[in-house]
Amino acid sequence: MISCIQMDVKLGDTSTNLRNAIQKIDEAVQAGAEVVVLPELWTTGYCLDEIEKYTDEQAEVVETFKKIAAQKSVWIVGGSLPIKKEDGIFNELVIINPTGELIKTYDKVHLFQLMNEHKYLQAGTSDAFFEIEGYKAAGFVCYDLRFPEWMRAHAIGGANLLFFVAQWPIQRIQHWEILLKARAIENQCFVVACNRVGKDTDNTFGGNSLIIDPWGEVLAKGGLEEEILTAQIDLEKVQEIRNTIPIFEDRKIDLYNKF
Repeated sequence: MISCIQMDVKLGDTSTNLRNAIQKIDEAVQAGAEVVVLPELWTTGYCLDEIEKYTDEQAEVVETFKKIAAQKSVWIVGGSLPIKKEDGIFNELVIINPTGELIKTYDKVHLFQLMNEHKYLQAGTSDAFFEIEGYKAAGFVCYDLRFPEWMRAHAIGGANLLFFVAQWPIQRIQHWEILLKARAIENQCFVVACNRVGKDTDNTFGGNSLIIDPWGEVLAKGGLEEEILTAQIDLEKVQEIRNTIPIFEDRKIDLYNKF
């Protein structure tokens, strides 16, 4: 069972946001969640012009999640955090397994210029693959959703499940739902997408977190308030659908590469 923690974010207030996340993870696990997913930049929000001063706090957040994951035997798709490295600050998705190991980090590849990410953050250059309970998955961050070739590369690479974490504004929330359904259908995989709610100084965020099956059917959908949405998924269904309509076998790669 997978749960999306659709939460509001207090701008620049890591400790308050962490307390909120811990409480909601506990609620989700008590309700039976085996995997919990948080939104993009949920510890800080989009205070990018001062984001560097919050980067030192993020290591403690990761350590806290490692302990929670081990204590509760739960997977944590920990949203994304502002992580400072030698060559700058990255918007980094973190994946922690039920034994408390940080098994994957993925730095957001596509930076969203409309919200000035390119001025304050560095773009990632690595793949988004990880394994969850023996199945190949991939995790992406917000604006990555608008690049279908990036998702397709991971589906071709074997991903059965695509995670998206986001702070997607309400004025483009229709795009969010349409694109997520398209990514599920065209790649014949499950999609789990966790968006935030609430407001910051410049934006109102659209919630509508979604869990979608490979036919594009919505298994769970959030509204515009804080909530935990949960669905049971069967990853065996992915191969059944790929066998029914063999999209990957029928691709004309030689033709596509001519243009």
